[in-house]
Amino acid sequence: MDAFLRQLDALYTLPEPARQAFLKQWKPMRHPKGHELLREGCVCNHLYYVSKGLVRIYYHKHDREVTEWLAPDNSFFFSIRSFFERTPSQLIIHLLEPSELLAIHHDDLMRLCDQYHEVEKLFRRMITGSLVLSQIRMESLQFEPARQRYLNLLEQFPTLLQRVPLAYIASFLGITQETLSRIRAER
Repeated sequence: MDAFLRQLDALYTLPEPARQAFLKQWKPMRHPKGHELLREGCVCNHLYYVSKGLVRIYYHKHDREVTEWLAPDNSFFFSIRSFFERTPSQLIIHLLEPSELLAIHHDDLMRLCDQYHEVEKLFRRMITGSLVLSQIRMESLQFEPARQRYLNLLEQFPTLLQRVPLAYIASFLGITQETLSRIRAER
């Protein structure tokens, strides 16, 4: 919970009444490895924070799984489009490790944003950060060579390679497992 509070405060420090109302709506969850938080075709009703564990967000394309995002400890995650548009998601949110999570329901968050301008400001900063990360990821896939994407991943998340199957890492980097093996052998 301390890391969660530090991340929130780094984005925007809520005044005490808004902070208490906001924190009250986050529900703790524990799920085993393999649990699906969101199934394809379902609406994403929650914004999540993984306190401990590892989350994979992926979709199906041409009979294969494509890893869109990996959320390790102390990360926020959700299916953005489904959450905001209230439409069925094409994404699947799957736990790669036993995980301890916090979750806030869409309706509770929207109500808090209406009630507290400060919560709305915090949420706007969370979404802005998420959009920036998404654009960085897209630019990386479009403009950086595979080796650089791999090195960036190692720099950002040094323990991820020990925690995530290489097939998922390759998919996340937008490369084949063979290319990933060659890049790893060069090091």
